[in-house]
Amino acid sequence: MAEQLLYFFIYPGMLFAGLIGGLMSWADRKVTARVQFRKGPPLLQPFYDFLKLLLVKETILPKKGAAIFFLLAPVLALFGSTAAAVIILLPAFGIHEGFQGDIIVLFYLLVIPSLMFIAGALASGNPLSAVGASREIKLVLSYELTFILVVAGIILKAGQSIHLEHIMAIQQEQGAFITSISGILLFIAALFTIQGKIGFVPFDLAEAETEIAEGVFMEYAGTAYAIIKYTKYILLFILPVFVAEMFLGGLEFTGIQILWSILKILLVFVLMVLIRNTNPRLKIGQAMRFFLIWMNLLVIAGLVLHYLGI
Repeated sequence: MAEQLLYFFIYPGMLFAGLIGGLMSWADRKVTARVQFRKGPPLLQPFYDFLKLLLVKETILPKKGAAIFFLLAPVLALFGSTAAAVIILLPAFGIHEGFQGDIIVLFYLLVIPSLMFIAGALASGNPLSAVGASREIKLVLSYELTFILVVAGIILKAGQSIHLEHIMAIQQEQGAFITSISGILLFIAALFTIQGKIGFVPFDLAEAETEIAEGVFMEYAGTAYAIIKYTKYILLFILPVFVAEMFLGGLEFTGIQILWSILKILLVFVLMVLIRNTNPRLKIGQAMRFFLIWMNLLVIAGLVLHYLGI
């Protein structure tokens, strides 16, 4: 039991994933600032923001909201992201604690943060938060279908294996899935899907600072908002790791493979940042059509090519 708690709270779970995610958040903000001809924040700014919210700022409860659900939502979001981090990172670090079907469990765990953000927004009683929640619901319904089709494609390419560690082992023996045309199509769809999950431009409609003033997070402050930020840090780290494990030959943190694995994660992260800084925010209808039509067609084409051996 002590070992499992260590995995969850310290390494490779909540503490480790949050620290690395905070550094990646700094890199994202720094690049974005440079693109906009600004200097950008110092290296530790994401951690300053988190600690200020956690220790200094007051947690204010909305007068007309449901306080219990409002406060519980960020905690459950953090739980979902941390549990997903443990399952994703354990095989990458050579810790054989996974189980058959873990990739299916990940599909459910990775949707928990979005659902909890929706629940928290609706529990706040704020009309602008409700608008953000409405947008988030539509986004989730759109990109989750694409995501489950991508996961299904990975399972098929791995010989119907539903064990993440086995999927990585197959790639290390037979080559990365991205080296095939079908794998490239699935990779593109997965990349845009995690862009939606993390709420990066062009899919930041649920927050949209210039339109609905942070939307789903409008009423959050203090400790509750610190937990939300920390959840975002974890997702920013584990989602690129998950894509690297599924498409780029897996990850292995031993010897020279440490550098190679870091480069794989950075490749996915850099692509996310490039998409974020070269696209405007989409309208909700455009975002839904993008996933429900174009990304789903892309994944279906990838599945057909896979059956054709391409």
